[in-house]
Amino acid sequence: MCLAMPVRISQLLPEEMAVVDVDGVSREVSVALIDAPQEGDYVILHVGYAIGKLDPEEAARTLALMDQLAAGEQA
Repeated sequence: MCLAMPVRISQLLPEEMAVVDVDGVSREVSVALIDAPQEGDYVILHVGYAIGKLDPEEAARTLALMDQLAAGEQA
């Protein structure tokens, strides 16, 4: 099973790379597959690649749902 998750771009780097973070965890990922990435954008991350931009409200709902699932709560 594949899992893609929303993350926020916290820093743009050279060579179509960026630092993203979620829940205090940061990592470098490629943003080569999305148009005009900006710091603060939410993107869908899949195996080290940002594969699309995401509306901030949708990102918040998805992250909240993932938090509920991690806590063992029913959605």
